[in-house]
Amino acid sequence: MPLTNTAAHNAKPGDKTLRLFDGGGLYLEVSPAGGKWWRLKYRFGGKEKRISLGTYPDTSLKTARDRRDEARQLLASGVDPSSERQAAKKQAQQEAATSLRHVAEDWMDHQAARWTPKTLERLRANLEADVFPELGAMPVGDIRAKHVLQVVRQIEARGAGETAARTLQRIKAVFRYAVREELIETNPTLDVVPNEVLKPRKVTHRAALPEAELPGFLTRLDAYEGDAATANALRLLMLTALRPGELRGAMWEEIDLEAARWRVPAERMKMKAEHLVPLSRQAVALLEAIRPHGEAAGLVFPSPYYPGKPLSENTLNSALSRMGYKGIATAHGFRALFSTVANECGHDPDVIERQLAHVERNEVRAAYHRSTYLAGRAKLMQWWADYLDGKRLGNVRPLRSRRA
Repeated sequence: MPLTNTAAHNAKPGDKTLRLFDGGGLYLEVSPAGGKWWRLKYRFGGKEKRISLGTYPDTSLKTARDRRDEARQLLASGVDPSSERQAAKKQAQQEAATSLRHVAEDWMDHQAARWTPKTLERLRANLEADVFPELGAMPVGDIRAKHVLQVVRQIEARGAGETAARTLQRIKAVFRYAVREELIETNPTLDVVPNEVLKPRKVTHRAALPEAELPGFLTRLDAYEGDAATANALRLLMLTALRPGELRGAMWEEIDLEAARWRVPAERMKMKAEHLVPLSRQAVALLEAIRPHGEAAGLVFPSPYYPGKPLSENTLNSALSRMGYKGIATAHGFRALFSTVANECGHDPDVIERQLAHVERNEVRAAYHRSTYLAGRAKLMQWWADYLDGKRLGNVRPLRSRRA
């Protein structure tokens, strides 16, 4: 007589294991501890065998019967359900080991030494939020370009175009890693190019002071009535073409005034490579004027409000705003001004790029650039300091309106 749901529900444990049979080899096994398992008894190759079909009540009577019928179909085809299940389990394990999530984790571990902990954390958060929910469980060998496009276009659709482009580049890097590790033969994202599949993004550059405004700006800077350290930081920023963050964290121990050189440590540089800055006579004179007495090794530009902290970038930009340059100039924009003027005046573009710390990725070329361009950069920065001196005026010109 077939088993019923009521009988399965009401089955109580006893001193010994209880078996309630349904038919076709299916039965419910009730242990003395109260656990209930669906079992299938069958014969294969002349031997009696058993497999589990799930636990009750998580697996209902109907589901257990369906699984029994599937197993008996395998038997009719000459396949052992137990062997088939082991093969399926092994395949599932193999697929998990080659899932996009697993491969991406391996890729991040492999690349971790190249990144800062903050960069790795940001990258992992991006994949966790935008990629793994859709593609994480899929074997890398099953993922096609259309799957990747669907993910990045969903990111783009929420207005995060830059994140979409970065996500695409990261997925492409994971697949390149999978090819190198021989997990897949070809990279399905090889022909998926960001600027061909994503909408063009409007790039807003930081406002840079126009060259024509230099005379008036320098005069206003000399007349600045705010914090003197802020004005000196702006002056040195212009004289060195550093990024604001690289300058604001300056320590006296990094600066050799006798050699007229400033060694900015790698951890403060955008590209995480040490940058040697030649100092012009004007830069040395400025630093000499503000150098504290004694052997101070602290910050060159400490915050006037937070002891032990450097000036904030907002402090520099706020000073520019107070001088009337809001929307016209930013602290970071002085780099663009230097680059534009130096290029237009015919200086060597490679020397300019090295001074801007646009790092050469090739290690051999990078070493060559460091050794070859230092003397040229020293001459360039002295020319730039002299150029700025020559732009000073005795009085202030009215600022031109930026309105159309």
